[in-house]
Parts: sequence; C-alpha cells; structure tokens
Amino acid sequence: MTLRSKLALFISLLLLSIAAFAMEPFVIKDIKIEGLQRTEPGTVFNYLPVQVGDTMTEDKSSEAIKSLYRTGFFKDVRIEADQNILLITVQERPSIADIQFAGNKMFQTDKLKESLKSVGLVEGQIYDKTKLEFMEQEIKKQYLSLGKYTASVKTTTSPLERNRVAIRFDIEEGIISRIKEINIVGNQVYQKLDLISQFQLQTTNWLSWWFKDDQYSKQKLTADLETLKSFYMNRGYLEFSIDSTQVSITPDKEDVFITMNISEGPKYKVSDVKLAGDLLQVPESELQNLIKIKKDEIFNRQKITESTKAMNNRLGNDGFAFSNVNAIPEINKEEHTAAFTFFVDPGRKVYVRRIDIEGNQRTRDEVIRREFRQVESGWYAADKIERSKERLKRTQFFSDTNIETPAVPGTTDQVDLKVKVTERNTGSIMFGAGLSSQEGVIGSFNVTQANFLGTGDRVSAQVNTGRINRTYALSMTQPFFTPEGVALSYDIYRRDVNASKVTFATYDTSSMGVGFRFSVPFTEKNAFSYGLTYDNTEVDNLTRDLSPIRYINYCNSVKGASNATGCSMNSLIASVGWTEDSRDDILFPKKGGLRRVNGEVSTPGLDIQMYKLTFQESVYKEITNDLTLMVNGQVGYANSYGGKEFPFFKNFYLGGVNSVRGYRLSSIGPVCLAGDTSCGTTTQTRNMFLGGTKQLVGNIELFMPVPFLKNNNQFRLSAFIDAGNVYEESESIRLSSLRYSAGLGVMWVSPFGPLKIVVAQPFNEKPTDRTEVFQFQMGQQF
Repeated sequence: MTLRSKLALFISLLLLSIAAFAMEPFVIKDIKIEGLQRTEPGTVFNYLPVQVGDTMTEDKSSEAIKSLYRTGFFKDVRIEADQNILLITVQERPSIADIQFAGNKMFQTDKLKESLKSVGLVEGQIYDKTKLEFMEQEIKKQYLSLGKYTASVKTTTSPLERNRVAIRFDIEEGIISRIKEINIVGNQVYQKLDLISQFQLQTTNWLSWWFKDDQYSKQKLTADLETLKSFYMNRGYLEFSIDSTQVSITPDKEDVFITMNISEGPKYKVSDVKLAGDLLQVPESELQNLIKIKKDEIFNRQKITESTKAMNNRLGNDGFAFSNVNAIPEINKEEHTAAFTFFVDPGRKVYVRRIDIEGNQRTRDEVIRREFRQVESGWYAADKIERSKERLKRTQFFSDTNIETPAVPGTTDQVDLKVKVTERNTGSIMFGAGLSSQEGVIGSFNVTQANFLGTGDRVSAQVNTGRINRTYALSMTQPFFTPEGVALSYDIYRRDVNASKVTFATYDTSSMGVGFRFSVPFTEKNAFSYGLTYDNTEVDNLTRDLSPIRYINYCNSVKGASNATGCSMNSLIASVGWTEDSRDDILFPKKGGLRRVNGEVSTPGLDIQMYKLTFQESVYKEITNDLTLMVNGQVGYANSYGGKEFPFFKNFYLGGVNSVRGYRLSSIGPVCLAGDTSCGTTTQTRNMFLGGTKQLVGNIELFMPVPFLKNNNQFRLSAFIDAGNVYEESESIRLSSLRYSAGLGVMWVSPFGPLKIVVAQPFNEKPTDRTEVFQFQMGQQF
C-alpha cells in the first residue's frame, strides 16, 4: 500500500471515529432523523443495521455510518445519543435538476444525454462528481476518435434551490485534423498507391470535401489495417504481418501523418485440403462441394472464410445451431506451402422452443408469424430463419428486423427466436403532381394503407390524371386469404387513354371494369394466379381524315355500320399466370431472378374474342458488392379467334422510359406513313404508329451506386443497352429489324415518388422513328 493510500485510509477512519464519538452502550428507545429533504425516512431505516430495542454500541454506530454512506444519497452523516434516543443527522447530496449542452454539432444532444443516462447522470438522479468527470473525458474521447484533436469539454455545476444542481457541458469542437500523408514501409510486391487505394482513409484530394475521407478516425484506421491484411492474405501471403503503426500530429494539431510498417513474407500455395471431425451428420460429399479453395491454388484467406461459413450454414440447416468448423493449417515454411484440414464439430442438434415477437405496436402477431418458415417445436434451420427474415422485409411493414437465437437456460438442445421489429408508417394520403417527358404534368391523389388495421391487407384508392392516361381505381389485396397463403385481390377501375396526344393514331378509349384474382403459392418462390375481369371499353374520336381506316373498319364490324366514329365492347377476360421470384429485394435487387408467364383470353359470346400471351425472364447477378448485372427478355403474342377481328387498342406498343429507351413512347413498330392511302387518307399529314400483335424486348443493365453518394439505398445508377420491336400478325419476327439504344439512367426513390431519368442514344433508328435523347418520369411507379 502506498503512502498516499495509507494516509487516505487514516483520514477516513479518523472522520468516522469523530462522527461516531465514544459512547457508552445503551438501549435505543427511539430513532430520530434530521436533515432529510427528498429521501423518505423509511429509506434510511431500511439501511440502518439497528432498530428500536437494540443495544447501541460504538461498532454498530460505525457500521450505521458506513451503511448510509454506501447508499450514495448523503455527503455527510453524524450519529449522536440523547437520553437513549438515537439522533441521526444527514446532509443529502444534491439532485440533478437540468442538463444542458452547448457547442455540440457533430453529436446530437439527445444522443449525448443517452450516454449520460448509461452511467446514472440523468435529471432527477443524485449528482455524482466522479461520474461527471468520467463523462467529460468520454465525450472528449469521442471527438478525438473523429480526428478533432483540438476539441475541449468543460463542465459547470450551478447550485439551485431545494438542494439541486444544474449541469452544463460547454463543448468547443475545434477543427478536424486532416491526413497529410500515409506511408507504408516494407512493401516490395505491391506499389504504395495500389495499397492505399484500398483504404477508407485518404490524403486530402479534390473530392475530400464530399467524401470527408481525409478526416482521421481511429475506427477507420483499424478497418484499413484489416483491409490491408486481407489484401495480402487473399493473394497468398500467409505470413503477412503489420509490425507497427504510428500516428503523429503536428504541433498545431491540424495535420496527421500515418506510417504502417509491414512484412510481406513469401507467397504460399495450398498443398492439400482435407476434412476431419464428425462427418456423419451431413454427407461428406456435400461438405466437400462447399470448400471454395482447392489443392495447388494460391492461398486465399477469403476462400477459407467462405468455406467455413458455408459448412456452418449447411449444418445449421439440419438443426446444428452451434456448429463449429475450423480450418487448421499445416505450414511448410521451406517449400512455402500450406495444407488445410477443415475440422467439423456439429455440436448438439437443437430445436426452437418458442418464437417471441417484440416491437409490433400495430401489426398483429399472426401477420408476422405467417411469414415465418421456421416453426416452434421444430428443428432449428438456419435457411428457414433467413428466409423468414427476407419475407418480413418484403412485406414493407418494417424498417428493421432483427432475429436472435438465445439458448434456453438449463437446456442444451433448445433455443428461442427473439424477433424484434421496428414498424414503419404503412398508410399514406398523397396529393401531388408527377412529371413525365411523354405525358407532361400528372395530377395524383392516392390513399393507401398497406397494413390495414394491422391485418397485412392492402387497401388503395387511386386517381391519376395525365395528358395520355387517366386512371381511377379502388383495390384491395388479402395476401393470406387462406392460412395456406392463397392471396385474393379485388379491383374496380376506370382507365381513359387519349392516344391522339402521342405519336400514334388518333382515337380515345375509356375502359371500366371490375375483377378479382387469386394467387396460389406452389413453393416458396413460385406462385400460380388466375382471375376474371368484366370490362366495358368504349372507343371514340375516330376521324376519317386522322384515324387509320383499319380502326374505323373495326368499329364498323362491331356496330354493323359504316364510317363509325366509335364503338362500345363488352368482354369477360379470364387470366392465368405463373411467377417465379427469387430476387433478394423488390426495389433494388442484387441477385436472383424473376420469371413470369401470363395469359389472358376473353370468353366467347361477347364483343371481343382474343387471347394474349406474354413471357418475361430477368436475371440479376452480383458481380461485386457495388455492381449488379441484369439481363431481361420479354416476348409477347396476341391474336383473335372465332372469326372476330383483333381489337387494335389491345396491341403491344414499345418505346419510352420503361421499354426501349431513347425512342418516344409507343413509337416503335408498324407505322402508317403520312399520305399512305392503304391505311389512311391523302389528307393525313403525320405518321401513325399502330402497334402490333407480336413483341420482342431485351435489356442488359449494369447497376451501380451513384458517385458521391456512399451507402445510400435510395439511389441507383445504371448503364444499359436496350433492344426491341413489335410486329403485325402478317410479319415475321426478324432480329435485323430490332431497334437498339444505349445510355445511362438513374433512379431516385424520393419522398414525392420514384424519379427515373434516362439519357439514351438510339443506334439504328429509321427515318420514321421518333427519338428522344433525354427522358424522365416522376410520380408514377415504373
């Protein structure tokens, strides 16, 4: 014990002995407490080691003082005796009445107060100077970790009435120390610039004002050191090491210099790969297929890590929640080779006892549970738990979902699933306007509740008004109409199309209908759908001088008249479809695919007798963490039957921001040239795009983050190549006639609706085509 410690102990004992003066033992007849302001007398009695009727001694007096001091409520305690009455006089510590911060910009006040609360510095609690000094230093450390070496934190404690204090933190954040130079010593195989380019931290450059990558941070430096190690380890340098790291700062605390001393070592090859341990739980051949690294390859730590993770996941799918797969190396330093033995320890097989759900204030438990593929009292399955989490994410009801698997106390073969969700607002009432390069200003009104009354049902009322398309719709979807997951949707709609406002022929249509659809899941990713829709479509605004003769003739056949300016048709349309959706995300997928086959046919006996078939397949491939390649193909075919003509307004149309970009909306395909008497009249002064009954579309698109916007999931940039065309029934599909374009696009999920901007250049446009280099769309789903 040091001299200072001995002196402190002596003074403490002296004070206690003075407070508990020498007293003769006596029987306590009464106990009185003086000096209390906030603390209840009962609280003091609970901590006293004596009570009325006990014999008071010097030892008990000292113990009583120690007990009251230990409560932390008092800064002074005195005990006296007055005619067999025990008199206790206390002086309470002040309570915290108010906590204020000034000068803090990088840290929100609420966050700082949360940190104070963790150590007991909160309004209404007892003031403790030691804790205050501790938090003062902790806040300063937080600023130091962000590179603010000139930051200072000062605290002021002001006494208030009723034995209270106000605490004020005055913070001077100062300037951020910027990285002047990064040095790597010991590198021989790779150039310094190649290594530094892997880091988050960089020296000051012309983009630092945006990325702020020249601001020193201890956490980022630690991450960069691990990145440097991984860089070498993934390229065969098994003995690579970081010998030391020095961070120095100039006297004015403005510039930071970082030096890393490394040893590269030789490059290693893999001499052998084996499996060992318990190989009876999962077929050894399956585990062998999960090993990414092979014999005679260059050593790669990432492949080792991926192999152990894949095997642990595979064991987890069979109930081995706590499996452990370790890659044990045997290193030959003379030959620079390493043999790896993957030792498999499945552990004990466990099952899920219970699934507990927290955080759902509006959403019913059953809505969350029906998305789960892991069941209670079933064997633990890692793939089912992960799929359950994905399904919860796809509902769009929650901003965050976390699943933990704590072991059940007292057991070795049970775990619970702790599901914590953070709900997002799923209802919206939107008044606004969108903008489209094809349709101009689009007024909109939309009331949607995606989680109606917490049932998971979606109810929507929509009004969209555009120059070309107008829609009025009311719809409802029950995703779990049956417990097995059969979905049911109802729709009531009216859609008006003013075709004369775009590049194709003059006519207007107005459709009103009501319908329903069922969707029946076959597997986790496959679903079959079918439905019926009754539709009434009216065509008008047909003009002999402006509309193609074939359109007028169609209405003539429907009405049994000549020179018709319009017609009205009823149809009952049966639809069927099949969908396979393995995308990992609906809005911005990175991997997986989407395959859809849809068919619709109008029933015999009514005005329209036609059928339409479409097929689409999209494949997403994650190239890197930031790059995703998408390949999409679509084909379509339509025709009539029973001697009826095919309704021209059911044709396929291509062009625009959602199909073959760079071409105007619906301007690709068969065209009626101005003055062509076979399809119009000699007074027709513009080309009329007619659409077709056959469609072929292809897209290749590379998705990437938008520059200058790191870690933002609301933006996506893409480079694309589009191809497509539509054909009449009498035409054959010829790849040589496809229209091509290439360009760049960006999508922003803005608070006002999705915004898509496209800059595209057509490759092989024909003189009759209408092209647009710049296209955009806002306020509509696309």
